[in-house]
Amino acid sequence: MDIWSKKKRSAVMAKIRSKDTKPEWIVRRYLFSRGYHYRKNVKGLPGTPDIVLCKYGIVIFIHGCFWHGHEVDGHIPHSNSEFWRKKIERNRQRDERNKGELKKLGWRVMTVWECQLKPVVRQQTLLEIEYHINHTYLERFKSEKVKPYEIEEKEATGMVAEERVEYRK
Repeated sequence: MDIWSKKKRSAVMAKIRSKDTKPEWIVRRYLFSRGYHYRKNVKGLPGTPDIVLCKYGIVIFIHGCFWHGHEVDGHIPHSNSEFWRKKIERNRQRDERNKGELKKLGWRVMTVWECQLKPVVRQQTLLEIEYHINHTYLERFKSEKVKPYEIEEKEATGMVAEERVEYRK
């Protein structure tokens, strides 16, 4: 049995935001302070990722533990528990489907859970996010071979140098 009336419960649920949440704000603020440029809530990608780092080929989802069924903090309410169980399971299936579609498109997908941004573990989580971004960026360049600049031998090359000046003999 719910402790609030239907009207009060409806008002409470209506105030729950799906974007620009505090966990998203924490991660975005950190990334911006570290010099990363990103787009937020990109509707053209499957699942509308919370943060998209185009340069790095990375999308970041920041999930609430309850809504997305994280094992650590995902507690099913006692009232209407069957509804919530099905709802959370559908959310998890949708998350996996979106993740798969993004990977097929060539994106690296990161998921950050709300519980990973609690004050006790927040700094470690943010450092791990940055590590994965940098690691992904470096991996991209490792796989691409740099083409050397070739000059034809026949071509006359001008010298761009001044006469050598000796200082303090």
